[in-house]
Amino acid sequence: MEITFRLNGEVVTVTETPTRTLLDHLRETRGLTGTKEGCNEGDCGACTVMVEDAQGKKPLNACILFLPQLHGKSVVTVEGLSDGEVLHPVQRAMIEEHGSQCGFCTPGIVMSLATAHAQGRTDHEDVLAGNLCRCTGYAPILRAAAKAAKDPVPEGFDHVAFSAPAIVERPESADEFAAIYALRPDAVLIAGATDVGLWVTKQLRDLDEVIFLGGIEDLRGVTETPDTLEIGAMTPVGDLVGLFRPLCPSLAEMYRRFASVQIRAAATLGGNIANGSPIGDSPPPLIAAGATLTLRKGEDRRSLPLEAFFIEYGRQDRQPSEFVERITVPKAGLRDLRVYKLSKRFDQDISAVCGAFNLTVEDGRITAARIAFGGMAGTPLRARTVEAALTGKPWSEAAIEAALPAFAEDYTPLSDMRASSAYRLTAARNMLRRYFAEREGQGVSVLSVREGA
Repeated sequence: MEITFRLNGEVVTVTETPTRTLLDHLRETRGLTGTKEGCNEGDCGACTVMVEDAQGKKPLNACILFLPQLHGKSVVTVEGLSDGEVLHPVQRAMIEEHGSQCGFCTPGIVMSLATAHAQGRTDHEDVLAGNLCRCTGYAPILRAAAKAAKDPVPEGFDHVAFSAPAIVERPESADEFAAIYALRPDAVLIAGATDVGLWVTKQLRDLDEVIFLGGIEDLRGVTETPDTLEIGAMTPVGDLVGLFRPLCPSLAEMYRRFASVQIRAAATLGGNIANGSPIGDSPPPLIAAGATLTLRKGEDRRSLPLEAFFIEYGRQDRQPSEFVERITVPKAGLRDLRVYKLSKRFDQDISAVCGAFNLTVEDGRITAARIAFGGMAGTPLRARTVEAALTGKPWSEAAIEAALPAFAEDYTPLSDMRASSAYRLTAARNMLRRYFAEREGQGVSVLSVREGA
């Protein structure tokens, strides 16, 4: 297929297979070897490049970025960052602050920081959560980031996106997509490719039929009503931090810890739900909030509670050619919601347990309860026995403690590399204790501890 994009300021048109990654194209076809191959799964950040489209600049992992995802966009690699012999402020500061030793990770770090520099971001620890450095240590890198932030963005650095001819596997509206998908129900849907990308780079799978969803603007964005948030399935996860911050800071904080800046810029809310992962972080809090899905097939639509979408491991309530169109979140379900992500690393890690709690308390009594977990079963799953043990009881520590044994009736978690079954059950019980303590004003914020507040 023919793909057109801007590479380091030059418009290029390439004819490639749909699942050729940008990283392979840069290194093997273009000879641009500054972009490194490290983990090849979007974790280490050595392959980070800057991509600009109508939504602005973002850092993305070239190793799991398929070329059709770049159609009509602009890409800047580390080779295109300087202006001749004049270095970008981030490059100059990295030299002056001795931010590189072996240099393998350095191009990706520079591109992450250069993108943040262009965006005006100074939360450099978050910016670098998706970039691993094994030899320098982050202190000089953070000093370099702070120094570069004082300098203006270089002139001529903007390489705005442009109009490009339509390509067959990349529909540009939900209507067009529904029509194509109806004819090709076995096609693999590719939104951010943060999951599907690994099918190619790690599992070495050949994807015969693919449909790229990145051009469907009417599936992106949020419509707010007095009572709900209607979130398009193609809305990037990174947009959810700001969306939920005023309504549910706990949920916003979970999304701040969702993978890395690079992954959050690519991954979509619809994809995080539709892939049915039992350890996806979005479903538990959205289930606890009472969210519903709108599924579309052709011109037909149906709605169902989010929890009903997950049937069993690897199986969702989705018919052939049916796709997630939007997610509806009731604002009332966010008021008392708390979500706790437990992982071995604070940043850029998969949850061992993700617990979400939403208890309604009226006149000192628990009148309703919605509790959901990821990592505790083959699907995201509500703790209905625990909910029943709490509902109607006084809002008290004694009632919380009395409900804790019910977790063993709701869940029989697996033991794996992230946690044992016993650990997961203990963590789930302690999360309910934490929920009570926080609502009583006794909780400790992980964010505050981390930032030294």
